[in-house]
Amino acid sequence: MTAPGRFEELMAEATAATGRFGHREHVHLTWLAVRAHGPAATVELVGEGILATATRAGVPGKFHATLTRAWVELVARAEGGGEPARDFEEFAARHPELLDKELPKRFYSAAVLSSEEAKAAWTEPDLAPFPRQTRG
Repeated sequence: MTAPGRFEELMAEATAATGRFGHREHVHLTWLAVRAHGPAATVELVGEGILATATRAGVPGKFHATLTRAWVELVARAEGGGEPARDFEEFAARHPELLDKELPKRFYSAAVLSSEEAKAAWTEPDLAPFPRQTRG
């Protein structure tokens, strides 16, 4: 399946219960992609999918490369930290910090996150490194 088709399939699964694409669904989509494709492929798949979605909605400037990869990194590290969760609800219960939309601010200053450089390309955290892995 092509990347756009795969993204749409993952998006449909992540939004099935709510019919919306809020933060929880974004984390769900990322978790699904990490499990199916691994972190590196997820950065590309989710990044391209979100950029295409934002572009279709007329707001391509809302795409943020650093935040997209940061969420993939955080989800992948949580998922890789022990026995895999049976489903997203179990994963979310084990890692409630991921449901906090403000989580990246623990690792990035406001100046970095608001920079055009961070919006356009991956930027390493400037406040604290991401955790190696978390244990469920």
